[in-house]
Amino acid sequence: MRALVWNGAELRLTERTAPAATDGMAVVRVHLAGVCRTDLEIVKGYMGFTGVLGHEFVGTVAVGPDGWRDERVVAEINFECGACDTCLRGLGRHCPHRRVLGIEGADGAFAEYVAVPVRNLHRVPDGVADEAAVFTEPLAAAFEIFEQIEIPAGKRVVVLGDGRLGLLVAQVLDRTGARVLLAGKHPAKLAIAAARGIETALVGDGPPAPAGLVIEATGSIDGLRLALDVVEPRGTLVLKSTIAGSPSVDLSPLVIKEISLVGSRCGPFPPALSLLANEEVDVRPLVSARLPLARADEALRRASVPGALKVLIDAR
Repeated sequence: MRALVWNGAELRLTERTAPAATDGMAVVRVHLAGVCRTDLEIVKGYMGFTGVLGHEFVGTVAVGPDGWRDERVVAEINFECGACDTCLRGLGRHCPHRRVLGIEGADGAFAEYVAVPVRNLHRVPDGVADEAAVFTEPLAAAFEIFEQIEIPAGKRVVVLGDGRLGLLVAQVLDRTGARVLLAGKHPAKLAIAAARGIETALVGDGPPAPAGLVIEATGSIDGLRLALDVVEPRGTLVLKSTIAGSPSVDLSPLVIKEISLVGSRCGPFPPALSLLANEEVDVRPLVSARLPLARADEALRRASVPGALKVLIDAR
């Protein structure tokens, strides 16, 4: 099969042996895969990963148990052991022995086929197109916020970052009745949120007014610094960005303003799929390009251009 491989120094489309469906695993024929900010950080050194990139995908089960073959699926990315204390407490996404699809210890979905645990699979509802289903993983990450903190209706929330994740988070929060402000640098991207009635602001016009809850989804250290400025005393700051290297930031505002800091990563797939099935979130404007697997390296370059949104890789 063809696969886009990162060897620690360069990206290369290569021929590899297709994965086998060992015990508890299924082999999925990839339809579409999405380029994530994390993929871009990996090629800068994040996590020290080498192998096939990609963790956002939709496809059809080619090899697997009865009841799963030929099903259209998406898959959770954390491959937990299922037996340790962390897993038994229901925290499999944090299993100390886990592998993470296309990020740590497991080849990813920028390939014709990918192997994932059967227990990680979720069927895609019939009415959800592949172009929408491929957003399930980042949309689930937006829902993770609700598993961590309570957001009452009417609460003012500032979302920093008008990229792929920031736009999804803003839409998900807005439907709960929160008063959402999405702040970013790109008028065209902010217009996507504004079209859905979400308040927006250009950070170049000045920082947003302080808020008790700030969601940082900028993917940059400057965004984190801005978030520390914007969150109110005794407010809550939710961090969504993963950044390669060892960036420097003054954390004294956390102490001075007594800020509650929440790291937030992967989330639940069922509510994300339900939202897509009911068309309660619009992901179509978030696709900025779609390229074949043969041009997967170009897909990553295009995704890294300032102002780019979701770039899709078509593996069919």
